[in-house]
Amino acid sequence: MARMLSSTSLRTFSLLLFLFLQCFSPASRAADGSREYVLGAGDIVRISVFQNPDLTTEGRVSETGMLTFPLIGAVAVGGKAVSAAEALIADRLKRGGFVLQPQVTVLPVQIRGNQVAVLGHVNKPGRYPLETFNLRVTDLLATGGGIANGGADVVVLVGTRDGKRFRREIDVAALFQPGNEDDDVLLSGGDVIYAAKESVFYIYGEVQRAGAYRLERSMSVMQGLATGGGTTLRGTVRGLRIHRRDADGTVKVIEPSLDDLLQPNDVIYVKESLF
Repeated sequence: MARMLSSTSLRTFSLLLFLFLQCFSPASRAADGSREYVLGAGDIVRISVFQNPDLTTEGRVSETGMLTFPLIGAVAVGGKAVSAAEALIADRLKRGGFVLQPQVTVLPVQIRGNQVAVLGHVNKPGRYPLETFNLRVTDLLATGGGIANGGADVVVLVGTRDGKRFRREIDVAALFQPGNEDDDVLLSGGDVIYAAKESVFYIYGEVQRAGAYRLERSMSVMQGLATGGGTTLRGTVRGLRIHRRDADGTVKVIEPSLDDLLQPNDVIYVKESLF
């Protein structure tokens, strides 16, 4: 059990270290510098017009994406980037003859419309505002306190992209390997990350330490036996049995070789030697 906890703690520490290095890297996410925050329903913004302090106002983006502004009335800003909303309001002020050369600034004060959620085996599950335009999977996992003890390395991201349902499985541990940076997906409002429970296998019979253990990557039957401390003096690897449940729920008993790979929820049974 101590080995399992230390392994999980190491993964969490590695995740936080990776985020620290990413934030202070000169080339970090430079390609996304042109992305902007998109206003959503429920956001509260402060709008000011240069040299026109009487027009400074705060407003809430309605559920229909509308925002009411003095002189020009309702403006459709929902789903628009901040700069696009600024340009739209400026254009309406200019066309209405209210300000000749308006310079409009839109500042999000409270971000409520664009939220993302992290669920499952994380230390702080919940909903969090999409406060920056370049929030990624690792950022949200760090905000959620990292993967908790008993959580798997692979998380599932679901959301909407270009009006279509989006689902992707992301190997968090692999993100730290060179060349896998693109798998650290940019998040959008409404995205949900789910950290599933780690896969386990079971071992019982004539072994030193029977019980349930974390199923590591590409773990063989021999490695599973070693995790359980090996056989007892009365145990034997001859006639080893694995109880494995198929997708339809049927349990099959197989006699594996020691080099065969274990699957999630496999049950290894070690017999007593007859000699």
